[in-house]
Amino acid sequence: MAYAAEKNKKFTYQDYTEINDGNRYELIEGDLIMVPAPTTVHQRILGEIGFVIKEFVVKNNLGEIFYAPCDVYFDEETVLQPDILYISKERQGIITEPNIKGAPDLIIEIISTSSAYYDLVKKKKIYASFGVKEYWIVDPGEKSIEIYSLVDKE
Repeated sequence: MAYAAEKNKKFTYQDYTEINDGNRYELIEGDLIMVPAPTTVHQRILGEIGFVIKEFVVKNNLGEIFYAPCDVYFDEETVLQPDILYISKERQGIITEPNIKGAPDLIIEIISTSSAYYDLVKKKKIYASFGVKEYWIVDPGEKSIEIYSLVDKE
């Protein structure tokens, strides 16, 4: 189950990069959240969706696809590891050796019981506030995908 690793302490990206305990974490607004290993159902879905999207992106020379664990650095207190992310060819400059610096064009999260609150509430808000153009929430239990698109307000 995902949980706040330490209450009452705000973590930074520097703190996050110094953790070497074998666990996987995300940094959500200064809270260090331990993320459990994905289930086999989660991995199957990730593989199927990832394969189809990657094939399309590569065939059409549209950009790059990355899979968790891959850090997406939004700011000093927010670093997430989306299940699947896409970065268009025009925005390749946000890809650096240690991480992705900025909002990907598409993020896909496959929810589980332990991640639902973060994926449906916290991350959805974060992704919108940092300008992720499209966010998919895959719900294996419901066999559904919810798609959220960021709309420019003119």
